[in-house]
Amino acid sequence: MSDLTKLQETLDYKFNDMTLLRLALTHRSYSRQNNERLEFVGDGVLDYVIAMNLYHRYPHLAEGHLSKIRAALVNQNTLVEIAAKMDLGKYLFLGPGEERSGGRMRPSIIADCLEALFGAVAFDSSCIQATRVIERLFEEYLDNAEHLVTKDFKSILQEYVQSRKISLPLYETKGTDGPDHNSVFIVECIIPELGIKVPARGRSKKEASQVAAEKALAQIHSSKEYF
Repeated sequence: MSDLTKLQETLDYKFNDMTLLRLALTHRSYSRQNNERLEFVGDGVLDYVIAMNLYHRYPHLAEGHLSKIRAALVNQNTLVEIAAKMDLGKYLFLGPGEERSGGRMRPSIIADCLEALFGAVAFDSSCIQATRVIERLFEEYLDNAEHLVTKDFKSILQEYVQSRKISLPLYETKGTDGPDHNSVFIVECIIPELGIKVPARGRSKKEASQVAAEKALAQIHSSKEYF
């Protein structure tokens, strides 16, 4: 187990109560006094912080899509990526058996430990401090959150208009362009109530419709009057 000064520097947070930090790093294989209860709290704090950030950062996305993004942000894979950048595994308190079986690299252990750290920061100071730590560690993920899930712009646009009780978008095929063996479809996305009418091109009607929906969302996003 390494000195905890470097870990605190990585977190950009200095603990007032070092027993909380050590508890957050303690696996159940090491002691009956372990990080499981802190992990429970940290999981809730993380969900809250990510949800609040997504709500403010992506006002054009409906609840269903925000839920998918949040799930992608707080899942084990993302937590392990962040923990790996922190070299978190080397700080763990593990029992001999878990140590021998590669516990310091076990994804579930590392992910739970990171959440326990968030809980420990909240107890050591406040949820405000925990929020600051989480936002800094997740910054690049939050900045690119929309790319964490499969882009289905038609679904996103549909969720948006339904949430505002607006009629569903219309997709009209306006024709094709180019030779028969390499033709391009032209589809227009129309939302009369928002004054939106945007054409798009694609190798298929489906692709052109997705591009048109994406362009409509971009137009909505750039116009504050829609929010």
